[in-house]
Amino acid sequence: MSELLVRLEWFKAVVLPHEGAVRARLRRICPPGFDIDNLVAESLSRAYQAQDFSRVTAGRAYLMTIARNLLIDAMRRETIVSLDFVADLDVLRSDDAAAERQIQARDELRWLQALVDRMPAQPRKVFLLRRVHDLSPATIAGQMGLSVSTVEKHLAKALRLVAEARAEREDQEFGRTAPQELRPASDRRSGGRLRR
Repeated sequence: MSELLVRLEWFKAVVLPHEGAVRARLRRICPPGFDIDNLVAESLSRAYQAQDFSRVTAGRAYLMTIARNLLIDAMRRETIVSLDFVADLDVLRSDDAAAERQIQARDELRWLQALVDRMPAQPRKVFLLRRVHDLSPATIAGQMGLSVSTVEKHLAKALRLVAEARAEREDQEFGRTAPQELRPASDRRSGGRLRR
């Protein structure tokens, strides 16, 4: 069998089956508007051109490494790169289970940050002081010049907003939409948006 056919068989058996996994991972970490298809095509091309291809047996890791290096090169040409994106690059190096957990945790934190940013000012501040800084309601009340009861009401409001947003997110992810009359009254009034 010619070297060209051997290379082609190796590529189809070892590298090509992992194209979808690399593409999916890149979709989750690349900035919006980034040309993922071009990056995947270039990664496949470089993998196919490997000098000592017969030694490559872990096609997924090999393809992920190529994609990561190409992505780093592309981001070096950009003038501004977010710190979140730099952290996400490490995910391309990780094993699949750990990488997936890291991506999910980062997605969850970004989602929660966006939700907290949309909260009314007082509930947001109380939520951050209690849940992030782990301050007691009494300490928060002293810092903000409020009663403990008011702090607890702001915290309850923030937690309710998080719970409602999480339920809405899960419904969207699973393609479910609760009938209008079964959704909480606050959702029916505000269309699911956080109220100020």
